[in-house]
Amino acid sequence: MPGRLYLVATPIGNLEDITYRAVRVLGEVDLIACEDTRQTRKLLDHYAISKPTISYHEHNEAQRAAELAERLLAGASVALVSDAGMPLVSDPGYRLVRAAIEAGIPVEPIPGPSAALAALAASGLPTDAFHFAGFLPAKSGQRARALEGLKEEPATLIFYEAPHRVLETLEAIAQVLGARPVVAARELTKVHEEFLRGSAVEVHAQLAARGSIKGEFTLLVGKAVAPLPDDTPVGDAVDELVRAGAARMDAIKQVARRRGLSKREVYEQALRDR
Repeated sequence: MPGRLYLVATPIGNLEDITYRAVRVLGEVDLIACEDTRQTRKLLDHYAISKPTISYHEHNEAQRAAELAERLLAGASVALVSDAGMPLVSDPGYRLVRAAIEAGIPVEPIPGPSAALAALAASGLPTDAFHFAGFLPAKSGQRARALEGLKEEPATLIFYEAPHRVLETLEAIAQVLGARPVVAARELTKVHEEFLRGSAVEVHAQLAARGSIKGEFTLLVGKAVAPLPDDTPVGDAVDELVRAGAARMDAIKQVARRRGLSKREVYEQALRDR
């Protein structure tokens, strides 16, 4: 009979932020697969849990997933943990979960801390809809394109960022997304936890003034605001863009995109407005 794969959320800073259930499961499983065995050992020692561990990270994920799936099929119970928070959320684990599901092995999540949700709850930004995008690309061009793709998202945007790239990311947010409200949550649940609020430019200035930036960041950006209805006749809107230098077909495409119409609808309406 196959074993069971547990996805166990672990603290993102404060070691007290773990559920009774998570502690029990970690103490009962046959094996704990860790993103970093040294980091997990600190947690296990704190709760006097003595169980064998095995490394499972982005560099050995393909090999380890197959190996762990075999052990699960043989009846072993395995807990998968990341260094902090919920496994698979900007962390390795997808291949193991897919392998377990395909092999008919039960997969059981043990929920708990999440930096994204903790930051969102305390941000003061709208929580009715949010878009978690993990880490933005490190290269500036790819980062700008990723932000462009999120520009019209009607939801609070959430990103993770490393301290050595946070200033560059805030610059990109300012350039692409403009003066939206931004919150930088640093060192969540740790001794030096703080929230910096303002526009991307203002938060950038606060951090740049420090000289040395430390700690992991969760960045949140306010949602895109829907533009007010445009009562300008379609034909006039197209002509205005043409006078500004746009080719007529490009102007038709822009008006169609802004108003949620097809290019044909805009073309025909523009003819009627003449």
